[in-house]
Amino acid sequence: MEVSEKILTKARRIKLILMDADGVLTEGKVTYGYRDLELKSFDVKDGAGIDLARKAGIRTGIISGRQSAALQRRAKELRIDEIHQKVIDKVGIYKEIVGKYSLRDEEIAYIGDDILDLPLLSRVGLSTAVADAHPEVKKRVDLVTTSAGGQGAVRELIELILRAQGRWDNILREFLS
Repeated sequence: MEVSEKILTKARRIKLILMDADGVLTEGKVTYGYRDLELKSFDVKDGAGIDLARKAGIRTGIISGRQSAALQRRAKELRIDEIHQKVIDKVGIYKEIVGKYSLRDEEIAYIGDDILDLPLLSRVGLSTAVADAHPEVKKRVDLVTTSAGGQGAVRELIELILRAQGRWDNILREFLS
C-alpha cells in the first residue's frame, strides 16, 4: 500500500484506534447454530496487531451496531480498552470515549466498512475503510486498506501507524532478540 506524506502525518498523531466489528474485524458473515449460538471468525493477524498497538501504548476500541457474545469474548482476550455493542448512535459513544481519555479528534483513527460508519469517519484524524467497504465509504476516507474486512485490515492500519510513529523497528528488534 502506497501512503502519502499527508497520511503519515495523520498517523503520527494517533493515540486511539477505534473500529467497527462486523465487516472489519470479521468478514461480515454471521452464522447461527442451535438455539442462540452465533459464530464469528476473527483473523489472528488483526489480534496480533491489536496486541502490538497495546504494547506500543496505543489504546483500542470497538463500536458495533450489533450485540455478540463472540465479539465480547474476543475483545476481552485482546484486552481492548473500549467495547461498545448494540450502538445506534456511534457518535454519542465516540464523544464519551474522547472525553474519557481527554483526546482530540485528530488523535483518533477509525476503521469501518459501511455507511453507518460515515459519521465517525468524517470526525476522526485518520479515517480508514477496509478494501471491501461500501463504495460510498471508500470515496470519503483518508485510507483504504489492501486487505478486506476480517482478513488483516486492522493489522494493516496498525502497522502503518506504528511505522509512521517510528515504533515498528523497535517492535521488530524485540522479536528478533
